[in-house]
Amino acid sequence: MEKHAWRPLAAGLVCLGLVTCHGSAAASGGTAPSAKGGSGGLGLRGKVIVLDPGHNGGNAAHPEAINRKVWVGNGYKPCNTTGTATGSGYAEHAFTWDVSTRLAKALRAKGAKVRLTRDGDAGVGPCVNERAAIGNRARADAVLSIHGDGAPSSKHGFHVILPLPVGENKGIVGPSARLGTAIRDAYRAGTGIPFANYLGEDGLDRRSDLGGLNMSTVPAVFIECGNMKNAGDAARMSSAAFRQRMAESLARGFEKYLR
Repeated sequence: MEKHAWRPLAAGLVCLGLVTCHGSAAASGGTAPSAKGGSGGLGLRGKVIVLDPGHNGGNAAHPEAINRKVWVGNGYKPCNTTGTATGSGYAEHAFTWDVSTRLAKALRAKGAKVRLTRDGDAGVGPCVNERAAIGNRARADAVLSIHGDGAPSSKHGFHVILPLPVGENKGIVGPSARLGTAIRDAYRAGTGIPFANYLGEDGLDRRSDLGGLNMSTVPAVFIECGNMKNAGDAARMSSAAFRQRMAESLARGFEKYLR
């Protein structure tokens, strides 16, 4: 997620919401099954899932676009941010794009209709309010925004961010909590990554400052898949094989919620 002023055990990092400044959202291609999920089970047939890969590869080169303010339900925030990176330079936008495309393939193999909020990793934006609008227009059964955190290097673990009631999102707070719990449980069981030891409780945090949650009218949550500044988390997040494991675990979370 974007760089932020970290607050211990608070509802804290700054990330962004769901995404156009420049660039359009599009469904990602591909129908290959996940390594574990296979193509036999179609338990998600007919379900619409929107995946939001945080940030974008062209954001850093276009500060005039991503810094402009947009309405996020209870105030104004920048359109988007550049995100964080591991100590060796593996960028969050690349990580989120890779996990999202792997997850999209796994979900399609299970029969789901999957849309992504961006169509590549070289564009700019979309803005956080547009990312939410993509899920709303799709009438998604579930939305997941995928991020990596940039907390102090001594901190580790993952957490799922749930919405607090802000304006039009009040009706999705309960369903989003169920979605987030299912995602948390499946990710923990499938990856072995522990709950974050620096904020939230039992791997769950609740926030009212993220446009992707505030502006959503369909069930939506964020996941910080690990702390990219922590050496152990970064090693896992930098591994293609482990990112596949992350994607398969998240797919099982959707199955649990949508079955």
